Order: sequence, then structure tokens, then C-alpha cells
Amino acid sequence: MIYSSSADWLAAPHKHLLLMGMSGLGKTHVASLLRRSGDWFHYSVDYRIGTRHMGELIADNAKAEAMKVPFLRDLLLSDSIAIVSNITFDNLDPVSTYLGKPGDPARGGLPLAEYTRRQEQFRRAEVAALLDTGHFIDRARALYGYPHFVCDTGGSICEWVDPKDANDPVMTHLAARTLIVWIEGSDAHTAELVRRFDAAPKPMSYQAGFLMDAWRSYLADNDCTEGDVDPDAFIRWTYARALAHRQPRYRAIAERWGLTIPASDVATVRTSSDVEALIARALMQVEMRG
Repeated sequence: MIYSSSADWLAAPHKHLLLMGMSGLGKTHVASLLRRSGDWFHYSVDYRIGTRHMGELIADNAKAEAMKVPFLRDLLLSDSIAIVSNITFDNLDPVSTYLGKPGDPARGGLPLAEYTRRQEQFRRAEVAALLDTGHFIDRARALYGYPHFVCDTGGSICEWVDPKDANDPVMTHLAARTLIVWIEGSDAHTAELVRRFDAAPKPMSYQAGFLMDAWRSYLADNDCTEGDVDPDAFIRWTYARALAHRQPRYRAIAERWGLTIPASDVATVRTSSDVEALIARALMQVEMRG
């Protein structure tokens, strides 16, 4: 780790932090809190994906839908209107909408081939955005004068790296420039995440092998074909399995590359000083175990 002790962390003139974990456990809460202090640059991986690495794909998809409407088609062809996605740190819906859900087109689903194509586009985009982290650390300091930096990752970071590979290119890049912190949820947190997702299912990204295994199992368990699949039912069915799939991957990343902090502790922070103290306590526990 780039900070050898809690004292090293607290005394560091430039603190570089990376937060990972499932959506809903506090990553963006902490990153936003640090940003509001005025001394921290907040790098949102999902925002970078939506604006830089998938921005054109998202806009073109919206234009393709608009072209199906004769009135809008004429306006687009005459350059009378423009279609852009209005992505913000607090509204990443254009990315989710583009990813979509597989299943019956009449219920808003995508053909599996198109769905998996978009999943692969997202994988490449997220890897690229993660590898942009070092550039943004340097840019934040040189251009804006921020002394500290927090990287707010997406929930799927664990899908694209190999926690067992000490030379994984994404993790070696991130570990060389940031202190990696996994926000770990409890069983109660998992149950609450599942409840929230069930109430409002949203598109997710999945490791290709996991996705295809889930898809085949869903078709077999429900005795249906691709065109019969209710898109929302499929992603609800998949969500809890995805949580179980990701948990050991997060843990392995944290054990090799960083720290683990319980989500219950993260929920108590209210200021940037609280966050810094929480990280210091976690580093101290590592020191004591060592």
C-alpha cells in the first residue's frame, strides 16, 4: 500500500483514495463528502464512462430511437435539433438505459446478442476509465491545485480484474497511485440492497461467463426461450446471485491490494476529517495484525 502506516496516511500532504464496493454502500456518499470539503478532487469512474468512453454510443442510441419518429427524423437530418445525454454525478441513468436488459422486446428487452455486445462495450469503457485514474490524479493537482484525490469506482470493478494475479494491469496501476478501500456490507446490508433492487430493478454489468451461466439457468428454471423472458424478472433473479459472485472477488482484491472497512462504519462519517480518521484506524488495525 502507498501509505505504510496510519501516521504516514495522516501526515501525507497528498492523500489518494480509491473506494470500491457494491452500489448503495456509501462510496459516492464518502466521495461527495470529501469533494464538498474543498480539498479533494472527486473522480467518478461511472461519470467518466458516460461522458468520455461511452458518450457517443449513448447519444447515437438516443438518435437512433428519435430517427424512428418522422417529426424528429426531419429535424435531426436538417440539424435543427441536437440530442445529448445529460449525465451528472447524481444522474447516471443514460449509462444504465444504454446497457438495457435482455429479453422480450415488447417489454423493453434487448436481444441477447445486442445485450452482450453492450456489456462488452461497458467492460472496455470501465477498464479504460480505471486506467485514467493516474492521469486525473496528476491533472487535478497540476490544473486545479487539489492536494487530495478520491476515486469513486463502479460496482463492477471486481468483474474485470484478476485478484489472484499480482501483475493484473488495472490493479497494479490503481495500487501504485491510490489507497484501495473496500466498503464491505453485512448480511443485513445485502438483504436491504436486494429489497431496493427488487423495488426498482436497474441494468447492471456482469462478467461474461457469469452472465451466460445465469442466462442459461434462468431459461432452464423457467422453461422459456429468449423472447419469453421478462427483462425485469431476469435482472431481479440475477441480482442476488451477482452479489454472491462479487463478494469473494472484492474480498480477494482488498486482501492483496488494500483495506476493508465495514459499511456500518462508513455510514457514521460526516466530515472529511471523519473519513481520514476512519482510514487511519483501518491502517492501524493492519499494523497491529502485521
